[in-house]
Amino acid sequence: MDLLARMALLNIKGSSRMLLSSRPRRIIQYRRNLSSQEIFERESKYGAHNYHPLPVALCKAQGVFIWDVEGKRYFDFLSAYSAVNQGHCHPRIYKAMIDQAKTLTLTSRAFYSDILGEFEEYITKLFGYDKWLPMNTGVEGGETACKLARKWGYSCKGIPSNQAKIVFAEGNFWGRTMSAVSSSTDPTSYSGFGPFMPGFEIVPYDDLFALERIFADPNICAFMVEPIQGEAGVVVPKDGYLSGIRELCTRHNVLWIADEVQTGLARTGKRVAVDHENVKPDILILGKALSGGFYPVSGVLANDPVMLTIKPGEHGSTYGGNPLGCRIAHEALRVLEEEKLAENAERLGHVFRDELNKLPRDVITLVRGKGLLNAIVIDKKIDAMDVCLKLKKRRLLAKPTHGHIIRLAPPLIITEEQIHECADIISKTILSYI
Repeated sequence: MDLLARMALLNIKGSSRMLLSSRPRRIIQYRRNLSSQEIFERESKYGAHNYHPLPVALCKAQGVFIWDVEGKRYFDFLSAYSAVNQGHCHPRIYKAMIDQAKTLTLTSRAFYSDILGEFEEYITKLFGYDKWLPMNTGVEGGETACKLARKWGYSCKGIPSNQAKIVFAEGNFWGRTMSAVSSSTDPTSYSGFGPFMPGFEIVPYDDLFALERIFADPNICAFMVEPIQGEAGVVVPKDGYLSGIRELCTRHNVLWIADEVQTGLARTGKRVAVDHENVKPDILILGKALSGGFYPVSGVLANDPVMLTIKPGEHGSTYGGNPLGCRIAHEALRVLEEEKLAENAERLGHVFRDELNKLPRDVITLVRGKGLLNAIVIDKKIDAMDVCLKLKKRRLLAKPTHGHIIRLAPPLIITEEQIHECADIISKTILSYI
């Protein structure tokens, strides 16, 4: 009797025994592990094709490491676009999530909860603002900031109805909603999605003269800008740009919106990147690492004259400010503060850039960054995706942006020994092109 026939007979006998027995039996279901290629093909078949991932199928992560389904371990140098600054699966945040999930997860804002006010008090005192408005995703934080700015423009600055304008920096990226792509200067973001949101203006990034010229328009209500442009390739402005923004916004009665979704929360070596110049925006947008990668949490901070322009029913979110998200975010912030991750990012950022700057300039034309938000600009004769594939073979995961730039942003819990090990991996990869 061949193998298939014997298996069929065993199944029949097993089924008969189950029917004859009065005792219930526990049925164990086994799930076959898929290969990386099978995972790639399944996603391609059933999922939308709106991403082009690096060819690696991940199934496990801890700290600075991440594993694929074949069991290979990699250094993570993307950190989920800086959402896991605290490291993957941080035990303190995990415990906070589990404990809260057993008790209360969602009420909607139709009712009060015992958790939201506690978190609001903590985050407002930590960052020095009067009020917190919670949302979920980073782009929702940006949308919220724009709505606040327009409402303030009409009710406080006296801008005529439907005439308020918001200025954005060229090269900005804050998401892919219709508003976000309407402010974009990247054709891959906005092409094919018009007509666009009115009332948005563009100025060059890191150009205070251009900003001052556009502020002559009395209908400008706000300027929204990333202190360091992340998706654009970790573009760091000249010293004095942020303090210059603060001075111009104050003089022209324009709100400064700082988009710190990616640059905030210890990533650049400070609690938020604007702290590098000791200035304070009128509206601060936070997200990503606000939950340490466990749950979508975002929101905006502002003082009463701005925040209280929005009245009940004018803005909100079913999940925004939910108890589970608040408990996770509270612990995520405490981890950043108590484990001194900004200080670690500041110190190791210098070590890392020192190592990168030793590499030959005929392959890497520029190294830039602050803290542990860094990028290398690859000579255009070399394919940056090919560099990332070679880094993957050496067990380090990174991803290109804008074709020839590779962002390098590990979890902030990384050690100096690991930084040197990763710098060596990058060095060997780059030298292979010589």
